[in-house]
This record gives sequence, C-alpha cells and structure tokens, in this order.
Amino acid sequence: MEIVMVRQVGLGEALALCSAALEEAGRREVKVSVGVVDAGGNLVAFQRMDGAEIAGPELAVGKAYTAVANSCATHELTEAAAPGGGLYGLQAAGGGRYVVFGGGVPLRWEGRVVGGVGVSGAPDAADDVACAEAAAAAWK
Repeated sequence: MEIVMVRQVGLGEALALCSAALEEAGRREVKVSVGVVDAGGNLVAFQRMDGAEIAGPELAVGKAYTAVANSCATHELTEAAAPGGGLYGLQAAGGGRYVVFGGGVPLRWEGRVVGGVGVSGAPDAADDVACAEAAAAAWK
C-alpha cells in the first residue's frame, strides 16, 4: 500500500492568504470578504473588510468551496454553468453552495488540490479574481 502525504492548509497560512487578498483589495480600492478552506471545503480562516457587502461572507466561502470541489477557478465555470452549458444548473446543486462566477481559486500542492481561496465584494468580479489570485500567489 502506498502512503500519500498531503499538505494541509494551516490557520497561520490561511490568515496570511487572507491578508494577501485584502492587501490587493486595498490597492484596488475595493472592499471584500475572503475565505480560505481546506481540501474538504471546510472553512479555515475568514476576514471581511469594514464596509464590505453583506453577501460577501457567504459568497467568498462558497467560491473557495467551489474551487476545491471542482478543482478549478470559479470563473472557469461561468460559461459551462450557463443555460446550454455542460454544467448548467451547477449553482443549484449542493444546496446552492456552488458559486460559478469569478473570485474562487484552488490551492495546489504537488498537483493536488489542498484548499481554496474565495473573494467576494468588489463591484467587478475581475477584482475578486485578482484578489484571490494574489492570495494564491502567496501560497508556498
């Protein structure tokens, strides 16, 4: 039997990833919420900027979960989840937990998805994506 070692997202790392996302949000002058989940989609850390939208906490964590569950960035699911797409209706699956627009990215270690980052709150989803990518870039 082969033993597989998998890196976990610890609290200290998750908080650092939140900080990286919030720093990028500050540079972009947007107010966001950010969540970091582990490989099972369980919340490890969450932070919300003062004045960020009220839907952000749900959406940020949902984006992180979706990135882990689908092993891809959430903006990559947008077209496939639209009417006529191969994943149409995905956002209604799992009790509505899947979020299929930009702002969620998986965290990978040695080719495996070991967690995810989700960001929500910017008026333009491209800013959410940039903040999530800034956090993922801080992942070592």
